[in-house]
Amino acid sequence: MTNASLATAKSRTKSPSKSAAPFAVDHIQRKRSRIHGAGVFARRPIAKGTRIVEYTGEHISQAEADRRYEDRADDDSHTFLFEVGKNLVIDGGVGGSLARFINHSCDGNCEITIEHRRIYIDSIRAIREGEELTYDYWLVCDLDDPSELEVYACHCGSPNCRGSMLAPKPEPPPRRSRPRPENAAGRARR
Repeated sequence: MTNASLATAKSRTKSPSKSAAPFAVDHIQRKRSRIHGAGVFARRPIAKGTRIVEYTGEHISQAEADRRYEDRADDDSHTFLFEVGKNLVIDGGVGGSLARFINHSCDGNCEITIEHRRIYIDSIRAIREGEELTYDYWLVCDLDDPSELEVYACHCGSPNCRGSMLAPKPEPPPRRSRPRPENAAGRARR
């Protein structure tokens, strides 16, 4: 894979219980963020469980996503790519909604919901007017060089910050020692 990492985000896949039709986004706005560049902020309080915005953009293949961003400089990993499913990527940089500016936080106030190959951002707690919307990106990428990790450093400022926007690697199960047979402990040496 190229420098263009794909956001996968912790998500839940649901049946379409909420409207899949386009909806107004006058309750959010793009502003300068202390986390990174531009961010998305609540213009009014948002209740827990609210569907806030759809992540839109051009639907492309994985191969096209790699092609589009293969010429990026090594220190420029910024894209608006979001992997939805097998060989489907949404490029929010082409016709994308305000959702593409929602920044990462290890302790986000939103989560991703995927319904029928569409991505929605839903609140997971009450959000105050003026508060920045965030979710945990859980980026997944293949890194050959540990020095490449620096471009994925997290600056969310959360007390629970992992220090990285990358998904944590699963911990291997603990090794269990094999129980010794009862008669092995009491054997005498000859």
